Amino acid sequence: MIPIRDSIRSRRFPVVTVAIIAANVAVFVYQSSLGSAALRMFYTRYGVVPVELTLLPRFLVAGRLEIVWYLLGTLVTAMFVHGGLLHLFGNMLYLWIFGDNVEDRLGRVRYLGFYLLTGIAGSLAHVAAAPSSSIPLVGASGAIAGIMGAYLISFPRSRVLALVPFFFFFHLVEVPAVVFLAFWFVLQLVYGVGSLAPGSADMVAWWAHVGGFAAGVILIRLWAGRQRPPRPRWTPQGTWRGYVN
Repeated sequence: MIPIRDSIRSRRFPVVTVAIIAANVAVFVYQSSLGSAALRMFYTRYGVVPVELTLLPRFLVAGRLEIVWYLLGTLVTAMFVHGGLLHLFGNMLYLWIFGDNVEDRLGRVRYLGFYLLTGIAGSLAHVAAAPSSSIPLVGASGAIAGIMGAYLISFPRSRVLALVPFFFFFHLVEVPAVVFLAFWFVLQLVYGVGSLAPGSADMVAWWAHVGGFAAGVILIRLWAGRQRPPRPRWTPQGTWRGYVN
């Protein structure tokens, strides 16, 4: 299913969400200007390399703080690097649809912190699932999965207008957000378990999605307090108103 829009309008302009999207696009434009060798180095330098991150305690004990800070920094920089145009577009589409309402719920400063923390949680989940991997992890999907987890908890009565494939055609269908997001999460979990099979060559960081989503569900309960989220806008009949990571 490909989301088109949701039934909740944000109460104010989503400044942070738009800024995050702009930052991701700017980084992608820059990396697109690099040659193939330089691009591989770019991924390795700014992506999360699990086998390197597992050495963090050893560098910390040895007092190699410059390496420690560099490795910790990749947990953030990796969120702004993407493996291709389709990867970038898909992530930014989901962020645009679900991020504005979560930003509304949390406020701009907490929302930015929430985005970064859930993205870090997603990357750490991937490292835990593949600690010996030397393949760089890039993408914002862990953070966006966190946004989706927060949306599920905050706006369970919302609805999502989505393109649903049916044989060779796509149909517009209005789906309850709880169904759309729960289906998405279960799919990530199933593929994640499959990726743990010996000899698996799956290049999608499914566990980053699972970890980010779980972190979003937990953090929104801790950070949102008792503030009541806005109600979705639709008529009683349901008519619409209104490895890479």
